[in-house]
Amino acid sequence: MVGKNVTREELMEAVRQQLGLSRAESTEMVQQVLEGICATLAAGETMKLSGFGTFTVREKGQRVGRNPKTGVEVPIEPRRVIRFNPSPVLKAHINGNKKKPRSG
Repeated sequence: MVGKNVTREELMEAVRQQLGLSRAESTEMVQQVLEGICATLAAGETMKLSGFGTFTVREKGQRVGRNPKTGVEVPIEPRRVIRFNPSPVLKAHINGNKKKPRSG
């Protein structure tokens, strides 16, 4: 997979080619993984993918923002946001380090 954006179809095709599954099997596998991640995060739970990173849900409170064009204050409603923290293994891979980092 090359590029910045990966579609579900491209992900399913990569799984199919790597594992030798049928299109239906690879589609179902990718769909179940993504649904599981979404359900976990929607429940407000942390999702850790070992060797990749951790997705956490953070609550952001209401605050006052400003319209950059007019300078008028605008209330920003409270919301939940997803935060991603890459694992040391992913960081090492991105930085070209071949060794696995020591676990603490």
